Amino acid sequence: MNTTAVHKSSNKKEGAVQEVKQYVTFMIANESYGIPVLKVQEIIGMTEIVHVPNSPDFIKGVINLRGSVVSVVDMRKRFHMDEREYDMFTVIIIVEIKDMPVGMIVDSVSDVVDISETDIQNTPHLTAKIDTDFIAGIGQINDKLVIILDIERIFSAEEIKRIEKEEAV
Repeated sequence: MNTTAVHKSSNKKEGAVQEVKQYVTFMIANESYGIPVLKVQEIIGMTEIVHVPNSPDFIKGVINLRGSVVSVVDMRKRFHMDEREYDMFTVIIIVEIKDMPVGMIVDSVSDVVDISETDIQNTPHLTAKIDTDFIAGIGQINDKLVIILDIERIFSAEEIKRIEKEEAV
C-alpha cells in the first residue's frame, strides 16, 4: 500500500507539490481521531482481555495476539472521558509505540483517509489548561475536523515503562 503520495497543488503557486499522507480514522466519544497508517499493525475486534492487578486505570489488561502478550489501553480512560460498554463496533487498534505493540480500544474505526499537509493545522497552544503534547495537528476532510494523534507522545516515558512491565508479566 502506498502511504505517501505527491500531488500537484491547486494552491496559488502553479506546479507546487504537497505531500499527502494516509491516516486511519476512528471515533472516541463522537470525536474523530487519526493516526498515521504506517503506525497501525492491524485492527481486531474485541477479544478477551486479562486484567493485570495494580496496573494504571487506563490499561485494561493484556491480550494474546498470536502468541504475543500485548497491553491494551482504553483510550476513553486515557483521555479522561466517561467509560461506556463495549459493543459490536468497539475495536482494538494494534499500533507500534517505541518498537512495542500496544492495543488501543476505540469506539469504532471510520476509514483510511488521505490528508495533505496543507490541510493539517498545528495546535501549539489550544489552551494552557489542556495537555496537547500528543496532538500532532487538526486535519480537515471536507467540513469535518480530525484530531491527528502523535502516537509516540500519547504516553509518557514512565507510562511506557509500565506498559512494558505489563507485557512482561
